[in-house]
Amino acid sequence: MKQPLIVANWKMNGSELLLRDLVRAFERQGPDLAAQVVLTLPAPFFSLARALLESGEISWGGQNIHWQDEGAFTGEISAPMIAAMGGTHCIVGHSERRQGWAETDQVVASKAQACLRADITPIVCVGERLEERQQDKTIEVVKRQLEAVITNLAPALLEKIVVAYEPVWAIGTGQEATPEMAQEVHSSLKKLLGTQCLQSPPVLYGGSVKADNVAALLAMDDVDGVLVGGASLVTEEFVRLCAYAGEQAKNNSNG
Repeated sequence: MKQPLIVANWKMNGSELLLRDLVRAFERQGPDLAAQVVLTLPAPFFSLARALLESGEISWGGQNIHWQDEGAFTGEISAPMIAAMGGTHCIVGHSERRQGWAETDQVVASKAQACLRADITPIVCVGERLEERQQDKTIEVVKRQLEAVITNLAPALLEKIVVAYEPVWAIGTGQEATPEMAQEVHSSLKKLLGTQCLQSPPVLYGGSVKADNVAALLAMDDVDGVLVGGASLVTEEFVRLCAYAGEQAKNNSNG
């Protein structure tokens, strides 16, 4: 059975209390959770994550890095710093970074390469704005964003990335793409990835993912996991979401 990948993006939220509470909740859940869980955290929580998660099944990572490994970049952190702390993943190219900090496709590609140099798994986000979907440009947009990242990657490196499709209009809005809409985009992304490597990396869906819609999303053939925002900040909801994801994986395997 292939484990779904569940990535929590806390954004600029959370607390020490929440992290401790979440870890305890997963410990109570026991070893039967049939999902791979990654917490992407604000940098102040890295040390605590290292202490709490070092010997557990849950991984953790960052939400953004600079494309350089070191230098005079006040306020930034690097992929080697995350790796040195024990982190394994980092989000790059989230729509909030693309829009709020004017990150271009080329900047996102440089950040993905920086992650790979440090043996950090980049979670490469792609997604269309509402007006782009209304203009039937969804596939064009997400392919352009992904091609910028994968064009110069050798197949062996390409297989080490994670792709996250997040329709911008569904992030934090309560709106969500239907499972069929997600499947259409994921299928196109996997076809593009399949032209570059034999083993397609995981493609996640993100955008108002909750416990009550995760199973339907993961029932789609090409949805390998989810990127979770607000629901990851509520311990009971997130643990339940991960449990439902694991149950759906079992159903997929049995089917």
